[in-house]
Amino acid sequence: MREAKHFRGVTGFFDTHAHLYDSRFSEEGRTPDDVLKAASEAVITRILIPADNMETSRLAVSYRNENSGRHGVTLYSSVGIHPHEAKSWSDEAEQELITLLDKNNRAENGIRAIGEIGLDYYYDLSPRDVQREVFKKQLVIAKELDIPFILHERDATGDCLEILKSFYREGGLRPNPGVCHCCSMSPEAASEMVKMGFFIGFDGPVTFKNNKKGPEVAKAVPKDRIVIETDSPYLTPEPNRGMRNEPEFVPFVAARLAEILDMTTEEMCHITAENGLRLYEIED
Repeated sequence: MREAKHFRGVTGFFDTHAHLYDSRFSEEGRTPDDVLKAASEAVITRILIPADNMETSRLAVSYRNENSGRHGVTLYSSVGIHPHEAKSWSDEAEQELITLLDKNNRAENGIRAIGEIGLDYYYDLSPRDVQREVFKKQLVIAKELDIPFILHERDATGDCLEILKSFYREGGLRPNPGVCHCCSMSPEAASEMVKMGFFIGFDGPVTFKNNKKGPEVAKAVPKDRIVIETDSPYLTPEPNRGMRNEPEFVPFVAARLAEILDMTTEEMCHITAENGLRLYEIED
């Protein structure tokens, strides 16, 4: 897709998750101008840049402020502490996070979510009890400051669902809590997430030939809850698997989902872009 398509006022693809500040881009000689020019040529018109600690929160905001609008691509950011980095949580980090999420700062810096936050028992780079504690603290902040969050969950579905369901039952989640990014849950668990109001994010793995779970999850999730992402520079979709990932490859994710759900890529482009706007509560 190299020609912009217009659907009910929505133009182009929305890559809802791309770590564009990652050092792999600069190490391989890719400047922001290179990345956003390629994205624009592939009809990507919106990208959200997520964070995983306070340093990358600052980087996400800085990248967004310096580059949004370049080649017609609108950028947004998020701030938060990933489960890998949960051990770095401190009173100072919490206060900085809350300050960044002040409504005036949000508006000025295009901050649309807290994230990534959650649990990761695959790498266990932070103690599990610390991960759970920091996850809960950021869930409270998301509710109190009325902003969606980006959920990272890997090999921790049981604990993740238990925590989220507890918050949900007690009114601790917003009607639009956020997105299960790069969802690797079962179709049943993903359906539970949808019942709590979550969107479900799909990226490169859904295009992999040996990935049977991804298509099953896509079929189980209502179309108005699907968003697409690259997780750049990671999880590159087919046919470019093995390369550094970039937003320009997100149409391959849309095309695979369209194939699974018996739709056209253009229809999937429109649906997922519109869903992305609703997820991050963007009105422009």
